[in-house]
Amino acid sequence: MADKIALITGITGQDGSYLTELLLQNGYTVHGIVRRTSNLLRSRIEHLRRDEKLYGKSLFLHYGDLSDTTTLRRIFRQAEPTEVYHLAGQSHVGLSFEIPESTCDEAGMATLRLLEIARDQVQPVRFYHASSSEIFGHASESPQTENTPMQPTSPYGCAKAFATQLARVYRQSYGLFVSNGICYNHESPRRGENFVTRKIAHAAARISRGLDDELILGNLDSRRDWGRAQDYVRAMWLMLQHDQGDDYIVATGETHSVRDFVEAAFAIVNVPWKKVVKCDPSFDRPAEPTRLVGRTDKIRKSLKWQPTGSFQDLVREMVEAELEELKT
Repeated sequence: MADKIALITGITGQDGSYLTELLLQNGYTVHGIVRRTSNLLRSRIEHLRRDEKLYGKSLFLHYGDLSDTTTLRRIFRQAEPTEVYHLAGQSHVGLSFEIPESTCDEAGMATLRLLEIARDQVQPVRFYHASSSEIFGHASESPQTENTPMQPTSPYGCAKAFATQLARVYRQSYGLFVSNGICYNHESPRRGENFVTRKIAHAAARISRGLDDELILGNLDSRRDWGRAQDYVRAMWLMLQHDQGDDYIVATGETHSVRDFVEAAFAIVNVPWKKVVKCDPSFDRPAEPTRLVGRTDKIRKSLKWQPTGSFQDLVREMVEAELEELKT
């Protein structure tokens, strides 16, 4: 069997770290691209980097920036990947309203640069693009399918819609093996602290231990299709093991409100949430998408993928991880 060599952008992120673990377990050599500014922000993969049996043998990190085409080409030449997983980029939807230009460059133009490099490789490369449910925005139907029209409501959603369509063009026009994973919200204990689920889990743990006394949130009625990041990276890998590139919705098919997440999190630590949670309208998005929930018939049938665990399991996993962190 030919060597299995993966190149991951965004390897230090939530998805990148879980994907790295999965690929290493499956016998891959994994190369990751990290920014110079990430040298102090590698906590999610530090356990792998410190493993002398892995680092420098089956796991390699390369400094690079998604805006630097020359360096990206050099990394491709050094790694000679058979699979590319493009996960990097500013992914906080609310923040994209504050920094729209850099968000669009990282999520949109960087995808174009990588697709061009992949197209120029002598040996065929399989390419995964991390798309997002935010491409649907004011969705014309619910649940959404792979064929639902894109109507994004944020700069991040617009950039992802552009990149998703680009991936389709490169697949159809150049015969490149490209798959779009249209992922709905997926969480884990490794979620960034600026995301609402991690913010809630973190606050529930600290308030239960008397370290904080309140949690300020935006719209509690916002609903999302929340799944487990560990399941979603497995879907990414399965897409590149299929016989051809395609687009897939990756979701649970269920929605829960921010209020549901709050109630579940604070119930785990036996704290009455209504006494400590406050709402601030300034935290609300300028434009809230309509009911985003994915229909997963295609990925279940084609790739035999399905999510594991329940919504309650996900919340418990995150809160218990925060409680454990407070012990250290």
